Amino acid sequence: MHRDEPPTDPLSDGPAPRTRVVDAGRRFDDRIATANLPAWRASTVLFDSLAHAEAAGQATGRGERHATTYATAGTPGTLALADALAEVEAPGHACRAALMPSGLSAISTALLAFLSPGDHLLVSDSVYGPTRAFCDGMLSRYGVRTEYYDPTIGAGIAQLIRPETRIVYLESPGSYTFEIQDVPAICVEARARGVLTMIDNAWASPVFSRPFDWGVDASILPLTKYWGGHSDLLMGAVVIREEHWPRLWTAVRQLGVCVGGDDAWLVLRGLRTAEVRMRAHEQSALRVARWLAGRPEVASVLHPALESHPQHALWKRDFGGSSGLFSFELRAEAFGADAAGAQRALAALCEGRRHFGIGYSWGGFESLIMPAKIGSLRTARPWQGGPLVRLHVGLEEPADLIADLEAGFEAMRRVRDEAPQD
Repeated sequence: MHRDEPPTDPLSDGPAPRTRVVDAGRRFDDRIATANLPAWRASTVLFDSLAHAEAAGQATGRGERHATTYATAGTPGTLALADALAEVEAPGHACRAALMPSGLSAISTALLAFLSPGDHLLVSDSVYGPTRAFCDGMLSRYGVRTEYYDPTIGAGIAQLIRPETRIVYLESPGSYTFEIQDVPAICVEARARGVLTMIDNAWASPVFSRPFDWGVDASILPLTKYWGGHSDLLMGAVVIREEHWPRLWTAVRQLGVCVGGDDAWLVLRGLRTAEVRMRAHEQSALRVARWLAGRPEVASVLHPALESHPQHALWKRDFGGSSGLFSFELRAEAFGADAAGAQRALAALCEGRRHFGIGYSWGGFESLIMPAKIGSLRTARPWQGGPLVRLHVGLEEPADLIADLEAGFEAMRRVRDEAPQD
């Protein structure tokens, strides 16, 4: 046999062994219905003809639904997830969804899609910290000016909108301090002036809010959190009204943001149990929050579903429930006399807990605790209260979580009492 002649399989008249291992099992056409979609792991998309490839390329460029030429534009799994996001987040509204590799990627992609040098951006003062860092960093370098507004401003936002204002960026409740914004009032004023509205809908999605009923143009989702629900993936998304889709899709394609099939499958799986999980988070968090409200060490509990919250009426009007995330403010007398003593006491409260891990994220099955450091993250409405501690109440038994926090308060008291006195 000539050395360039392909080897034959002596046991068959079919293709050579190296061809067979490439080809085998790729033409399984039988229809077997399963409860869940499979996980599509793919990069290459194949076409029936050159004409088919050309048509798919043009449709993908236009952002047509389910059009793709490569996994960066979509696979069956990622397209199914995008459809599900739009259906769950925006029922009754014509919206599309684009997937991003993280919540922060969704935020930055959405802002970059609609902002240009010289534009003015209005952002809630209680926004997620990395959003502020992106606005003050990259957007500032690109010539976009960000102005932070008091999250309780409501319809007063009209006084801050300028001719060059392009976006009002909301987050309700706010990070760490949990202010509820009058989102419908803000959207009315922004829409009347041709300004786009975007909301970070992390706290209440996918069960407890209907942001497009409030009037927003885009809802930004950290699918890492309750959508996935198990602290084992990173993903974000932007759900946006159809009329704004082409501009968002252009940015998505030019920036090359996309997600993998396995993570898309995990989010779809998590979505099936999101309702029951979030109801459990809600009930447990309320029980813990009410217990904290009666503790002598606690000055206030920042939970929108509590009647004591300053914007409780707005929460009750707009939201269908509450998640597992809230903060509480500690009284000054719960700490030592100096800053170092206060830090030791705070560490005693948070460290060594059996059921509360120390972690920045939230929205998974587990409970977390984290002191807030927001001194540099508030400019329009600086925090005037005492030290804040943020909790995410997971799916553990609330009595066990309460006992764990009670042990933390006792540890904090011992550290305070053992501190040397001046």
